Order: sequence, then C-alpha cells, then structure tokens
Amino acid sequence: MMMLAATHLSVSAAEISAATNATPPAALQKSQQAFQLDHGRWLSLDKNALRLLAGDGTTLAQYKIRAKHLDLRRRQSQWMALSFDADSMQTVVLQIDAAAGTMRETASLPAPPFSLETSCWYSDPQSLPQVFLIGKEGISQQWLLEPQPRLIRQLALPPHTEQCLSDDSSGRLLLSEQSGRVWSYRADPEGPLHADLLLNTQATEKHSQRLLALDNGQFLIAQAQRQWLWRADQPAHLQALPALRQPQRLSALIAGNNQAAKAGWWTQISPPASQPAASTAMWQHHPLPLTRTAPAGQNMPVAIVMPLVQTAGMQQYGDSADDPAIWRNAGNPSESRVLGTNKKFGLMVYDMQGRQTQALATGRLNNVDVRQQVRFGANAPLDLAMATQRDENSLVLFQISTEGTVSEAARFHTPLDKIYGFCLYQPLSGGLQAIVNDKDGRFLQYRIDYQNNRFSAELVRQFRTASQPEACVADDKRGQLFIGEEKRGIWVLPAAADASPDMQLIHATGKALVADTEGLALYHGEHASYLLVSSQGDHSYLVLDAAAPYRLRGKFRIGIHPQLGIDGTSETDGIEVTSANMGGAFAQGMLVVQDGYKRLPDGQQNFKYVPWSAIREALNLP
Repeated sequence: MMMLAATHLSVSAAEISAATNATPPAALQKSQQAFQLDHGRWLSLDKNALRLLAGDGTTLAQYKIRAKHLDLRRRQSQWMALSFDADSMQTVVLQIDAAAGTMRETASLPAPPFSLETSCWYSDPQSLPQVFLIGKEGISQQWLLEPQPRLIRQLALPPHTEQCLSDDSSGRLLLSEQSGRVWSYRADPEGPLHADLLLNTQATEKHSQRLLALDNGQFLIAQAQRQWLWRADQPAHLQALPALRQPQRLSALIAGNNQAAKAGWWTQISPPASQPAASTAMWQHHPLPLTRTAPAGQNMPVAIVMPLVQTAGMQQYGDSADDPAIWRNAGNPSESRVLGTNKKFGLMVYDMQGRQTQALATGRLNNVDVRQQVRFGANAPLDLAMATQRDENSLVLFQISTEGTVSEAARFHTPLDKIYGFCLYQPLSGGLQAIVNDKDGRFLQYRIDYQNNRFSAELVRQFRTASQPEACVADDKRGQLFIGEEKRGIWVLPAAADASPDMQLIHATGKALVADTEGLALYHGEHASYLLVSSQGDHSYLVLDAAAPYRLRGKFRIGIHPQLGIDGTSETDGIEVTSANMGGAFAQGMLVVQDGYKRLPDGQQNFKYVPWSAIREALNLP
C-alpha cells in the first residue's frame, strides 16, 4: 500500500527545498525545479530528465522525461516523485531511495482527454495517495492511485493554472493562475467544489509568482519583491513577510526537517558580469521561521469507516436520492431489501448487493420509513412502508410482500403546503402512526387504521418547531420521538398521540453537530441503544446514547473503500440503521446512508451500506 506521509515538499518552477542551509550545487543552475533530499542528495528536473544528484552535483540516477513540473512526497524512508511527460501527457510516479541513490517508476496514469498544465499530490485522511491533473483550459481530474489507478472525479478549475499544491492536514488545494490570482479549493473529493480567492494581484512577468509549501499547513505565495505566508486552515489569513529584492528566479521553502532555525528558501540571483556563470554564489538563502500552531477546527476525533456495498445510481443526475429504509426478510436475511426515495421519480428498491429490483413511479418522494409485523385488530400482521409525496403534499402507503415486493396500497392527503420529513411510530399496544412535517415547522401525527381491506388515516396530534425541521425517528420501545430541526439540533418528546408535545433539546448544532441536522436513525443492540445523526455540514455522522442523558459516543465519516472501488459519502440526507442480523458482513446489523456526491468515478447519487461491526469497532462501542 502506498502510504504518503503528511510531511511533504511541494514547489514549482526553479524552486529548491533545503533541509539544511547547504548551498545548492552548481549543477542545479539549469534546473527547472529542484529539491534537497536526505543523505546530501538533490532531485533536479531539467528539460530532458529527472536526475538524482550527489552533493557535488554527480548524477546518481536519472529518468528520461520532458516535463516542467514536479511534486514530491515522503513515504517512510523513500521519496515519491510525481510528474508528467509534456509529449505523451502520461503521468508517472517514481520511487526514490536517496540513501541508495536509486530511482524507479512505480505507477503511471493514462493521458487525460485534455492538455495537462500541472499536477500535484494529495493524501486524504485515510492516507490514500491521490493525484490532481490540472488542464490548461480548466478541465481537470482527481485520481486515486491504490490499489490501482482509478478516476475519482472530473473537475472544472480556473483555466491557465500554472501551479497546484495541496496540504493534507487541512485538505486544501492551492492553484495559481497566470493572471496572478491564487485560489484555495477543498481537496477532498466528497462534497461540493468550493473555492476561496486568496490573492488577486497582477502578474507582471512570466513566472513572477510561485507557490511554495511547508509541512505545517503553510504556503509561501511569492511575487517578485512581495511574499505572503498563508496557513491552509485559515483561508482568510495572509501574513505579509519582509520584502525581497527582485530575484531572477524564485526557489523554495524547506519542509519537514523540524529545524525551525534553519527554515528558509532560496533564490537564484543574477551574478555580476565578472563572476563565472557556474559560480555557486548565484544562490541566496532567506531564513524564515516556521509557525508551529495547531490547525483550527479540530474539535473531536473523527473515525473513518468504509462501505461494503453501494446501490445502483438514480436514473437522474443532480439531487435526486434522499432517504433510505430497511426491510428484513426474516426467513432469509440475504434476500432483504433497501427502499430509497428518488425526489424526481418515486420509490427505488434494492437488494443486499445494491442491485435495483423495483422502481415505482409514484411521484416525487422525500422521506420513507418501514415497520414490520404491524397488527390492526384481528387482521394478519402486515409489513408496511410509507413516504411523503411532494407533488400532492400527501402520504403514500406501501405494502411489502413476504418476498420483498413493494406495491402501493393507499394515499392520504394532508393540509401541509410543503410536505417534507417523515417517520413511522409503532406503539407497543399495536397499530401504526405516521408523523409528518412541513418546511414551516408544523408536525402532524396520524393514526393509521386497516379495516375491510382498506387503509385510513386520522389526525390525532399537532405541534411545531420554530424553524425548518426534516428528520424524525420514533423509539417504539421507549415511546419517544426524536426530531431534527436543521439549524438548531435534535429534540426529544413523547411519541404517544395523547401526550403533551413538550420538547427537550438534547443536542444543539455546534462543534460536533454541524448544520444541517439531517437524517436520524435508531440502533437497538443487545447491550445499548444509539441515536445516529447525519451531520450534513461536515459530511459526518454522530452516535449518541438513545436514552438520557444522550451522551455523545463518537463521530465518524464514511471513507473510500479502494479495494472495492466504492467512494465515501458526503452531504448525506437520510440514514437508516438496524441491529438485526442481515447476513454475512452485516450479521451485527447495517447502516444505510444517502450519498450526496457519487465519485470514483462521477455518477448519479446512490446509497451506501456500512456494516455495524465497523462502526462499533471504530468508536469502541459495547
């Protein structure tokens, strides 16, 4: 597995990173780009090759390539170099052993369907090595390199980008345009492509602006006589540094040596006419102390779990998938079903392998919930699902056969104007109730009845929140109802229709729960019960005790499963979880989540299945 350390050197044209104040050898004067490695070695990129040099400038190894950009990362005791051939547009990864003085190709990427301008490394929170390929006209790609190269996503970035650099600790990607503008993008492929404009200056001469990287989430943005120090976790913060006299070529910042006193960067200056061109006096070192401050926004540890299954994508592109529900086949758990709403079509049904088994064109459905073995008087128990239908502001009831076939059974009109969130409540005394809300905060609770082969619905309670809600989930065993108010947090109140709807805020939005508060789900295990919450604002999920005092047990994200080629999840709306044995890897239960951005490669939204055992282990739950 190619694990890249967070400490890295990322520089651009004619830039040199110095682990000490040793003067660069004269052989580097014709370099387009150079790095100082350990063991007194230097890595130099010129017009014809990438060369590994000894301290005296002797060539120890070389790789023939016509390239103008190089990015370097540390991998344990080795260095990993990234570049691309200007003729073939093929990107290559080279492993460099500075001690042994060797260099070899370890991976390559096919030429993209556009003209490449630059490329750079990125290592995500799972330490998975990724590569950005930046095109001249803005068309770009992000690739995963292990266990084999896979396209993660296509990107639309600023045209005429000259450089790219990434910082793993903050997940930021910096781009420098020919025009002088510098942008900061979110490097993580999950979620929307968001950019901050860091600088908007005029580049007055070719190659007058350079981005130079440190190992502590800091970048130097240098232009002729000006320079700024920028922390990747503080997009609005630029610290001006002392002005320099205009250099002939800009060099680089050191990175990763933990010797702050020796931190600095080099410039190559024009020698006097009387001085030989090969003189080492052309190099000038500029000390620069590293700022050792902790990155902002680190509130609590966030575990990473991986999905084992993903469903087929929605029929439409854009925001279409929303909320899942789980139906368990008691006789054969491997034949269970996942129901998922399609906000542009209707209800989708999937098997345990994620394959679509049904598509019910019922109109725009938003939230769905399932209850099994529902008893209405002396009638045989029924397995039922219900969903909110936004075209008609109605509730659609579905019946589920013993084989898992879903069919529409009834529709109930509501007086709501913008029907939205929904959940079912199955009292221990029997029967079924439906709780539905409107975007204006109104909640309506209906009692569902079944007599003479007909379903009916009776309004039995009303209450409201101060602002827009969506998610809700009922704890049938304890008779509690949890509701999510998107901007404020999670409330609990009695679920019984005849109880007073007195609400208690049990977890407010803030550092752990980042608005919007979206999907809610309950896990009833043998030893404990948990409330799971989709923290949509930071693409994560919270696990709380489902009983007072509702202690926060932990937080996790769903990451990439590189071996299965399944991407992570982001901007999740609905979730569902079960503790029932669903067979195989899901013997302890499973979590199903909606994925707002399908990657690896780009595609229509879908749902991901995660084994509960992975969550339990990651958060050390009983």
